[in-house]
Amino acid sequence: MTANPLADADHFTRDYMIINALGVLDNPNAPHSSATAGKLVQTGEDVTIDARTLAEAHASGLTAVNITLGYVMGDMDPYEHTLHDITVWDTILRDNAADVVKVRTAADLHQAQRDGRIGVIYGFQNAVALGDDVTRVDTFDRLGVRVVQLTYNQANALGDGSMEPRNRGLTPFGREVIQRLNDRHLMVDLSHSGEQTCLEAARISRQPVSINHTGCRALTDLPRNKTDEELRLVASRGGFVGIYFMPFLTSSGHARATDVVEHIDHAVNVCGEDHVGIGTDGPVTAIDDLDAYRADLAEQVARRREAGASATGEGDDVYPFVVDLRGVDQFRELIRLLEKRGYRSDRIEKILGKNFADYAERVWTS
Repeated sequence: MTANPLADADHFTRDYMIINALGVLDNPNAPHSSATAGKLVQTGEDVTIDARTLAEAHASGLTAVNITLGYVMGDMDPYEHTLHDITVWDTILRDNAADVVKVRTAADLHQAQRDGRIGVIYGFQNAVALGDDVTRVDTFDRLGVRVVQLTYNQANALGDGSMEPRNRGLTPFGREVIQRLNDRHLMVDLSHSGEQTCLEAARISRQPVSINHTGCRALTDLPRNKTDEELRLVASRGGFVGIYFMPFLTSSGHARATDVVEHIDHAVNVCGEDHVGIGTDGPVTAIDDLDAYRADLAEQVARRREAGASATGEGDDVYPFVVDLRGVDQFRELIRLLEKRGYRSDRIEKILGKNFADYAERVWTS
């Protein structure tokens, strides 16, 4: 943490709108969060929104973040669990209203920046909570959900995930859900989807779609990354691609900050500079004790493998983040590296948040 992070943040947020297309609000070092770190999936009840969480999020310059709530995997009832998790997050936001605010519209993103609050976007990383009832899209829309990722790594009732070897594309129900999401002006997120699911969804959607957290398969051939064909199609239809700070950016799994820049640069070359941003898939607050964390990591990886939910590239010796691009200075460091790469300030501004805000403007209309 910097010597005076909140003072630094005031200047930093005036310079750039920073929108994390998929991230986490949590202090992973807090006893409650640390105790649940080995779980298959952490829910709203497992995170810690304390003074450090909020101070470091502000200090990082973060304007808004799309969080994962609701069912992703596990043995709970997907629909009931998701409704409960939304209630949990509503309570978190109400209890911390001076610092965080729910985002429903693109205008809310800009208002959050003006108010010095952190916008929280409600998003799913699996649409299983819909069951077989497409009208639940309407229910979740009314409750404030704004991003719906169709699949996780496995196949579900909508389509195939990235780890489904049959790569069959969308189901009839998946096509129906996309049309309903379009009707309700919610984001269709194709992260974790199989290649055919992604391509088909991007083609049939009446509104632009997104891949909120991914890497480029042309650079690292792993299932969680997207091909140039997928990236190009999503961008060509007015969509958005967020590059993650994840181990899948390199075949070894030990990704570095320079790998993040390489994948951003490749995505910009494929998609154009108006369609690329960041979706780190991690928190601002860094884990302090990495040695102690390894035990939790091994437990979580084992549980994910047992559940059939892990992806190629995961491992108990592979951190699910980029070690030298984390903590309160992660966005400043990314700016420095992009500047070193020759990126001018207006392009960096787009990547950090403007592109996501513009994409939200195209989708979140009434």
